[in-house]
Amino acid sequence: MADSKALAVIDELLKIHPKGFDLSLGRISGLLEKLGNPQDQLPPVIHVAGTNGKGSTIAICRAILEADGKLVHIHTSPHLVNYHERYRIGAEGGSRIVDDDVLADALNRIAKANDGTPITVFEILTAATFLLFCEHPADVALIEVGMGGRFDATNVMKKPQVSVITPVTLDHEKFLGRKVEDIAAEKAGIIKPAVQVVVAQQSDETRAVLEDKAREAGAPIAIGGQDFGHYVENGRFIYQDENGLLDLPLPTLVGDHQLINAATAIAALRYGGFDVSSDATENGMKNVSWPGRLQQLKSGALLKLLPNDAELWIDGGHNPGAGTVISKFIQQLQSRVERPLILIFGQLTTKDPVGYLKAFSGLASHIYTVPITSSEAGYLPQELTEIAMSLGIEASSCGSLKAALKKINDNWTSESGPTGKAAPRVLVCGTLYLVGDALAQNETPPQ
Repeated sequence: MADSKALAVIDELLKIHPKGFDLSLGRISGLLEKLGNPQDQLPPVIHVAGTNGKGSTIAICRAILEADGKLVHIHTSPHLVNYHERYRIGAEGGSRIVDDDVLADALNRIAKANDGTPITVFEILTAATFLLFCEHPADVALIEVGMGGRFDATNVMKKPQVSVITPVTLDHEKFLGRKVEDIAAEKAGIIKPAVQVVVAQQSDETRAVLEDKAREAGAPIAIGGQDFGHYVENGRFIYQDENGLLDLPLPTLVGDHQLINAATAIAALRYGGFDVSSDATENGMKNVSWPGRLQQLKSGALLKLLPNDAELWIDGGHNPGAGTVISKFIQQLQSRVERPLILIFGQLTTKDPVGYLKAFSGLASHIYTVPITSSEAGYLPQELTEIAMSLGIEASSCGSLKAALKKINDNWTSESGPTGKAAPRVLVCGTLYLVGDALAQNETPPQ
């Protein structure tokens, strides 16, 4: 979107304001007051925090609500290819990514109201969420926390309909704390007095922190594995809580971790008082999609660079917890159809590549490490190669994603192809930035 008006505004803002996080609510609260406090004029909000599964939980909520005919606004971050993806505006027939002119206008009004006052670009982008969602009618707004919870810019809302906390593991330790209990306490910052809380299945130490914070706030809480649960029976997804049982199809999002996300999403709707039909819940489970999360690319420019019949998967999970659930899914694929597993890996310097890659030791036959073109904060490929090799995984560095794909093709053609082995299973992983690069170069950006 080189000719995007909104992107031109964002580029100008980036020259004035920092792009990163500076966790505080004072700056955005002041800006929103100048804009008439749009965060207090939203439709009923489902506010979602957590380490992993936030976007998938929101995607499942959206699919069910839209199947019920409701107009749904959705805010997620970060984007994969274009900033516009962060804002989906509720519309008949399903929400749509915000129009460029509409976003540019909102950003210009926000910049004018801010008038150069120190603020981060993330806070300006969050203010755009509230302004857009206030000015366009909808039945529900789904709003994802950017980082943490207590001081995240989205946490200026006084009274969402329901607060949701997905699985909490180690991530963003520099900002949120070195222990999972500390991180859970930050996530619990979205809990509001007397507002229903829905918590996904957690470790014992995390659950205890979240329960204590809800008790302190006087907020009713429903916890996965305790107040609601799920299991799979005869290829069906069975959800159960105090109000009964639902017999549903498995969600179209793949991986066992998505079953936890599905249960959490359904619980958020039920405990949050959203009236959706059982037919809508069934149809939502059948039709949910969430780009960049264990997504198989079945067409596009990148797939053409690989051997015939090769598989190409992408996933933006970037912390040790994500590495564990992704590798578990890959093992399930391998048990059905075994292929050489090759990773194309890039990661930001704020993340833990050792913790992530440990899950693939003994599973990946080779890792090609690559730079991240859409961020300056990535590890050098050579650094990641050394880390992978220290874990006993064969690895080598490449100058780009396409170069890695071509290397895989060349090696398979010259060495593996004649043996009659199955074509490789390739996973592009390590960060949403690399996944965004992949979708852009594959010419299949989110729609």
